[in-house]
Amino acid sequence: MAKQWYVIHTQTGQELKVKSSLENKLHQGHGTEWISQVLVPTERIAEIRGGKKRISERKFYPGYLLIQMEMTNESWHLVRTTPGVTGFIGAGRKPVALSDEEVNEILRQTEERKDKPTPRVMFSKGEGVRVIEGPFTNFSGVIEEINAQRGKLKAMVSIFGRQTPVELEFWQVERL
Repeated sequence: MAKQWYVIHTQTGQELKVKSSLENKLHQGHGTEWISQVLVPTERIAEIRGGKKRISERKFYPGYLLIQMEMTNESWHLVRTTPGVTGFIGAGRKPVALSDEEVNEILRQTEERKDKPTPRVMFSKGEGVRVIEGPFTNFSGVIEEINAQRGKLKAMVSIFGRQTPVELEFWQVERL
């Protein structure tokens, strides 16, 4: 029987603890023939705290983790009896495996967001912002353009009485 990806439901905030517990069981030689990989999909978030840019990690699916395993009664029991696990996702009592497309998309998003932190705050065109970092600190403006992939925006800022377009990173501004 081939190994497939399943979704495990955990107690909220216990995802990393459950992952660690499952990996410890594997290191002790329990379930290595059934379980290949345990994954908590995360992304990096850029935010400003105390005037400093900080990068933190946030879970894509709080309360859930992915596991690549062969579903047998023994492997099901091994996972189900791990502290913090509340069950598998599936119809009724039978866990349902994720499709290859679903798994590939989740893995792609995880890889993509590992390198480039996404900003915690999302902005919209026409919204008023105040610059909190950089050469235009304390200037206010209105968002003209947003480039979410690059984490930048263009705002029209009044400099010496003239509206001037200024390109800023998301973490350099705050909403008015």
